[in-house]
Amino acid sequence: MSDTITNAHIAEFLAVESATAEGNKLKALRRASRLALAWPLEAVELLRTDRDLTELPGVGPWIAGRIEALAEDPSEPPAPPAIRDDFMTFAEALAVTATEASWSRALKGDLQMHTVYSDGKESIEDMAKAGMELGYEYVAVTDHSKGLRIAGGMDEDTLAGQLRVIDALNDSLASQGKRFRVLRALEMNLGIDGSGDMDPDALGRLDLVLGSFHSSLRKTEDQTDRYLAALDNPDIDVLGHPRGRKFSFRVGLSADWELVFDRAAEAGKAVEIDCYPDRQDLDVRLLRLARDAGVMVSIGTDAHDTAEMRFMPLGLASALKAGLPKERILNFMPYAELEAWRASHRIP
Repeated sequence: MSDTITNAHIAEFLAVESATAEGNKLKALRRASRLALAWPLEAVELLRTDRDLTELPGVGPWIAGRIEALAEDPSEPPAPPAIRDDFMTFAEALAVTATEASWSRALKGDLQMHTVYSDGKESIEDMAKAGMELGYEYVAVTDHSKGLRIAGGMDEDTLAGQLRVIDALNDSLASQGKRFRVLRALEMNLGIDGSGDMDPDALGRLDLVLGSFHSSLRKTEDQTDRYLAALDNPDIDVLGHPRGRKFSFRVGLSADWELVFDRAAEAGKAVEIDCYPDRQDLDVRLLRLARDAGVMVSIGTDAHDTAEMRFMPLGLASALKAGLPKERILNFMPYAELEAWRASHRIP
């Protein structure tokens, strides 16, 4: 059995096999390839200790047999195509962050997640409790805005109601002497002209506004102007999952990224690392450009339930591999410092 086969190799091997599969085998191969990114253990570790590969999500007996065959007779995996390039596995991310344990200990919070107010599966209270269990000082609830109807986006009235719930929860936590707060935030849908879909007055009480593109994400021509327009939008603080890529599904948009990151730095805005295993956006290559531009970075799990909040190491590992300095990452700021950063680029 080969010790060199990693979950990344397995993900690519299964994706390549899916290209010639049909029916249920096609579905099983695609699903297992995607889920291999999220396995916390290397599959070969299970094989080495005589554990069953079906312990891993997405692995049934047939997929297990394909992985065992690869481990017994490994072949050098081909370089991933652009649609699967520069994705890290969760197992690799855990190994990377283990070498810099101080980063995990210093982390103050998670800056993107969703609740039942849009397309999330759990309540604000559930997400807050999970954040406290992780040792955070805050979490940002960033449910979708009204322009993204497919994700149950909120209109202004619904957002106002959500803010009342958050304020009441924060008051309750404070009365219990807990140093934890839920940030009033939003993932606002952006048009291709960089415009938002919410009344600016409704955004005035928020602690943080992410602006994200959710449409026209398969364009092949340069999209630099779209990003520059978004960064000129006075209502957003963070450019969310900028490329819009998804593993084995969508390669994402292209742009003059050096120019985009320079503009973000000049405007005092941040760009995001979305930790969701399928996204990992920005990736390490682009984060190195962001590092050189001096732009601030926000990290969010994009969790849609409490279990998905565990993927924060994917963002931390990307930042570490890119050589980002800790002081340029919003998630290491105490709340008061984060609030001051936001005020610094806001127009009064």
